[in-house]
Amino acid sequence: MALRVTFVAAAGSSSVLAERFEDVRPLDQAGWSEVQRAAHELLPLAAADLRYCSPAPRSRATGEGLGYAPLVQLALRECDMGRWRGLTLGEAMAREPQAVDAWLADPRSTAHGGESLLDFIGRVGGWLDTRPAEENCRVVAVAEPSVIRAALLYVLKAPPAAYWNIDVRPLSTVGVAGRAGRWKLRLGGVFAQSARA
Repeated sequence: MALRVTFVAAAGSSSVLAERFEDVRPLDQAGWSEVQRAAHELLPLAAADLRYCSPAPRSRATGEGLGYAPLVQLALRECDMGRWRGLTLGEAMAREPQAVDAWLADPRSTAHGGESLLDFIGRVGGWLDTRPAEENCRVVAVAEPSVIRAALLYVLKAPPAAYWNIDVRPLSTVGVAGRAGRWKLRLGGVFAQSARA
């Protein structure tokens, strides 16, 4: 039985350089404009059997703005960044350069006092593996880019270092299909193209 999950990256609310760990800021006007521009293309995903989002304000607002009425999933929250929560990478580097270096180099590191990259990937993968596995069930999940990167590493069984090489743009989509422990990456359109496969 194949489950099809389409991840939608939350709309952005600031420049990439101002991105903060576990950002709790709501969508700004630029983010809302992004959602409005993408709504026509992403609206078909509202027909999914199950609709979820991460608890981050941007993810919730993006899902609501696209008409998904998503259910919040705590397992789709961003990596727990401990004492770096709310900081930019530059701010964390200025305060604790050695700790940031350790965290970037070792996927088991909890130098920030939070969750390791390996634990984060495992948590997001665990969420995927526990989705209802009814035949051809379609799921949409709006999440922060970091969550989608973690999901892709889990699906591809890629080494954790690859996490830093995946760029997830706001309001981009990526699909995965399969069931617990047996996932495939699906590139292409939203549900219309999936239905033909």
